[in-house]
Amino acid sequence: MHRPVTPKLPFLLGLLIAVGPVSTDMYLPAFPALAQDLHNQAAPQYSLAAYFLGLAFGQMTHGTLSDRLGRRGPLLAGLVLYILASLGCVLSWNAASLVVFRFLTALGASAAIVIPRAVVRDLADGPAAAKLMSKLMLAMGLAPICAPMLGAVCIMFVGWRFIFVLSTLYGVLALVLAWMYLPDTLPLERRSRLGMVAVLVRYVDIFCERAFLTHAIITGCVAACLFAYLGGSPQIFEGIFHWSSTGYALLFGVNSIAYIGYSQLNPILVNRFGIAPVISTMVVWQLLCAILLVGVAVFARGGLPLAGGLLLCEAAFGLLFPCCMVGALSRHQAHAGSAAALLGTVQYIGGAVAGLGVGVLADGTAKPMALVMLGCAAFATLAATRRPRLSFRPAE
Repeated sequence: MHRPVTPKLPFLLGLLIAVGPVSTDMYLPAFPALAQDLHNQAAPQYSLAAYFLGLAFGQMTHGTLSDRLGRRGPLLAGLVLYILASLGCVLSWNAASLVVFRFLTALGASAAIVIPRAVVRDLADGPAAAKLMSKLMLAMGLAPICAPMLGAVCIMFVGWRFIFVLSTLYGVLALVLAWMYLPDTLPLERRSRLGMVAVLVRYVDIFCERAFLTHAIITGCVAACLFAYLGGSPQIFEGIFHWSSTGYALLFGVNSIAYIGYSQLNPILVNRFGIAPVISTMVVWQLLCAILLVGVAVFARGGLPLAGGLLLCEAAFGLLFPCCMVGALSRHQAHAGSAAALLGTVQYIGGAVAGLGVGVLADGTAKPMALVMLGCAAFATLAATRRPRLSFRPAE
């Protein structure tokens, strides 16, 4: 039996998941200023890589803890760590200290990313879960729109450190609201009592289950495309095309609005056609968009054609994430926290690999970003052909 979903719960869960984009998107426009202030041109990339690494490790930890201790306790503890580590970023004195604090920030933020997904699985399944996941994306969608603009304003008037002050305040807000309004959706009788070895065996079992593995690979590839865009676009638009930090923030905001719009089509398309056809169609769309991006990167001049290609890619991001998350978690209600954690780990490992690929292939053009996105889109398309057939209850 699934518990009823209160109208405010999707927005609270969306606010919690938005801790992730707040922690990354707001400081993307600050990359040039941050590198100059810390006297290390690679500091922004190192700090972003450390953040992704922390997310990959933290998700599995918090997922296991939430299956064992319930959803509230691990979430609140993670938010406290996030707040303290964000304060550390404000006080960082060199690139190494920033990297360490960003890693710790990600460990805390992981709880706010993975546990709301497990709450969704506690409450709903199939199309109903996809609909709820889309509501989460609507609620959290303001963060990628507003965060880069706030970051650009901070750079112009008070400096990049104030960006992490705002992150700290957002963490405090999330902590207070979660403490006051988030119920524990995992009852005592469903909580895990497994030891460490059994937990590791569970992760292996989840990972080897075909529905989880194929949908997780697609999710990881979609995330890799997204993170290649996140990691490569500041240098491309601000460095190569000489856009201002405000111009880049506006571009990011437009793409985020498109992402929200596409994600809100998800319930309509899923109810009409089903989850599997939406995934099959959108992986092909993502592949075609990536091919277009490569062509634009090779032949076009100026930033607007590339910005247009990235805008088209947002359709795949907005529609594939909710459907693939539901597909991956569909057979793991008994340990949704662990499954959501492992899914998040795959997702952020994909992001780390994509970021590394963009860095290694960097040649002063947009081609490395486009090529990495094409490779990830092709692999996602291949994984989509190996999915098992899933059956879901109709949405309520």
